Formats: sequence, C-alpha cells, structure tokens
Amino acid sequence: MFFYVLLLLVLLGAVFCAVRMSVTDLRRRIIPDVYLIPFLFAGLLITNFVPWWCVTISDAIIGGSIGYCLGIIVNFIFEHLRKQQDFAPIGMGDIKLLGAGGIWLGTVGLAISMLLSCLLSVIWGWYKKEKYVPFAPF
Repeated sequence: MFFYVLLLLVLLGAVFCAVRMSVTDLRRRIIPDVYLIPFLFAGLLITNFVPWWCVTISDAIIGGSIGYCLGIIVNFIFEHLRKQQDFAPIGMGDIKLLGAGGIWLGTVGLAISMLLSCLLSVIWGWYKKEKYVPFAPF
C-alpha cells in the first residue's frame, strides 16, 4: 500500500513539473531546471520500479542519451554550419527535455513523441504566425 501511495506522489509531482515547464516555456521561452531535474529523476524512478509501457531501465537510459545527443547535434548543425551564432533553433532546456522524454518514453516512444511534437509545433507556428515556437508544450 505504501508503495502505491509513493508511486502516486511521484506521478503527481511529475505531472506538476510537466505543466509548470509547459506554462513557463509558453510565457517566458525558458524551461527552468527547478522543474526539469525532478521530472527527469521521477522518470528514472518510475522506469526502474514500475513496468512502464514496456520501457526497461536500460531502454530509458539509452532513450535519454539518444534524446540528449540528438538535441546537441541539431543545435551544433544550426549554429556551426549555418554560421548564425545568434540563432539557436533549440535551447539547452529543450535539449535536456529531450533527454528526460527519452527516459520516460524509451527509444521508440521518444521517436514517436518527437515526430508528433514537431508536426504540432509547425502547425502551431503557422497558425499563430510565430517565428520561434516553444517546444515544451508539444
């Protein structure tokens, strides 16, 4: 019984952190580490102790590493190959969020999530006529 109460508290904390990250990214275009780090550790706890969408702890760690490295690669390509140092298509908070998403969803879930979030953010940016779109809400 105590395990389920603790699990519920961890999940509620993760939902709170996810909502706060989304709202803050929409309003201020920043993802604070004060919400991101507990969200990441909650994902590690959940994938370690509870079977979560067939995501094992090894798949979660691989997914987190792939998400983080993919964000770094995208940022590197846009900064160094296009020679536009003032333009960063993806911020460090978004890169850390990709790593946390990989921990929560694993490798396959991260790929599906990134595809859907990119499509939704393109539609949002086109509809709102915005040049820069926050990544966390999607």
